[in-house]
Amino acid sequence: MGLLTFSGGIHPYDGKDLSKDKAIQEYLPKQEAVYPLSQHIGAPATPLVKKGDKVLVGQKIAEASGFVSANIHSGVSGTVKAIEPRFTVSGSKVESIVIDNDGLFEEIDFSVNIKPLDEMYREDVKEAIKEAGIVGMGGAGFPTHVKLSPKNEDAIDTIIVNGAECEPYLTSDYRRMMEVPEKIVTGLQIVINLFDNARGIIAIEDNKPDAIKKLQELTKDIDNITVNAVKTKYPQGAERQLIFANTGRYINSSMLPADVGCIVHNIDTIVAIYNAIIEGRPLYERVVTVTGDAVCDTANFRVRLGTNAQELIDAVGGFNIEDPGKIISGGPMMGKAMFSLDVPIVKGSSALLCFREDIVAATEPSNCIRCGRCVDVCPGRVMPNHLATLAEHGDTEGFLKYDGMECCECGCCSFVCPAKRHLTQIIAGTRKQILANKKK
Repeated sequence: MGLLTFSGGIHPYDGKDLSKDKAIQEYLPKQEAVYPLSQHIGAPATPLVKKGDKVLVGQKIAEASGFVSANIHSGVSGTVKAIEPRFTVSGSKVESIVIDNDGLFEEIDFSVNIKPLDEMYREDVKEAIKEAGIVGMGGAGFPTHVKLSPKNEDAIDTIIVNGAECEPYLTSDYRRMMEVPEKIVTGLQIVINLFDNARGIIAIEDNKPDAIKKLQELTKDIDNITVNAVKTKYPQGAERQLIFANTGRYINSSMLPADVGCIVHNIDTIVAIYNAIIEGRPLYERVVTVTGDAVCDTANFRVRLGTNAQELIDAVGGFNIEDPGKIISGGPMMGKAMFSLDVPIVKGSSALLCFREDIVAATEPSNCIRCGRCVDVCPGRVMPNHLATLAEHGDTEGFLKYDGMECCECGCCSFVCPAKRHLTQIIAGTRKQILANKKK
């Protein structure tokens, strides 16, 4: 049997050798901590603190303001300095809680949150996950308690843990698999037990054989968990592609994974579930990879949420060039270019990727030469060249007719385009406009 995979995709330089052998090290922030109230899909959280209040590590400082929303907890101890708009990675200002970090990192009593697992009902587990403020930590930020509450729970038969980590340069999930595999297995078992008919799959790209071996050894006597080696190919870790590769089930843009009996969780999300249920710790930290050819050293840091991004660059010795060409929050394919490092690490922050040169900005797009490469690699099986042309002409009717909403914005088409057209950005802009008009 061949490696599990999907149709399309690309094989960019993965850059993982820069940081994959760097063990996770804890980084404690030295400056103020900033907590945007919108760092998840859904309604912004509502502050529970006010200026002048003392807070502790793990204290809930903002609560979910609706079903699709998430609690926020402090990663530092100190005093609330302000509640005011602050810049985020997206370049927009978001209402944020600013805490003057006292450097003591005094914690709440986490033991009060712990209940014996065998005494917890399913709703108790879901409530604990909700209370802990856990969201999808692969970047989307969808509240986990919502994902674990599908309309038809009996139809859920597969829980997939996304250990593919297909984005080039990122190694935070790999380090989690190597260093705390027991937490991943136990966290997955906790989720499986929320559903009567579910089994678990841990899907890992075959460029991580040591992680595959480690997790296979841990699960060899667990009947309802399988570790699958999937083909190393971008975007293997995208939700639709991961589901197809592991189950043969297809979902489109109008469907949720639950519609085909699946729920997909990121590695760090599963670890956060373990921390919440077994250790009573809410989500106030995550692993962030600092890497690229523009930094003096690379690292995988366990970082308190709210930490200023500049601190992590300083922690690896700063830049090895006076003016880096590009800094990205996340991976090079789907991450966001950063205009400033004076922004906080949030729940969806997976990496700070720093390049000496911006090779994208240095290229000048030309006319499409109709080579068809973008069509060959598109995992959504659409025609990016045609969709981009329709988008450029404002033809939303034609854009929809040619399945423009099936684009997952993975960037494969832009990567292979010999004319260097900014296909993904053009298509993404039209998709966002269509979705915004639907909301209106």
